[in-house]
Amino acid sequence: MKKIVKLEGLCCANCAAKIEDGVRKLPGVKEATLSFMTQRLVMEVEDGREDEVIEAARKVKDKIEPEADFKVVR
Repeated sequence: MKKIVKLEGLCCANCAAKIEDGVRKLPGVKEATLSFMTQRLVMEVEDGREDEVIEAARKVKDKIEPEADFKVVR
């Protein structure tokens, strides 16, 4: 299942790359891409693990970019 998250307030492309890398390593994530330009994280997640992955992705973001807003778009 595809999940899209808006990350408003990312400070740099390096932080975006670190968040993307961290999210890709999470259990249940098949693929993840984060565009610094659009500030959108698009994840392909195993069915039934959506809530678990969203919460884990939020924790990854908090460690790297705690000031950025994390809004699940879809």
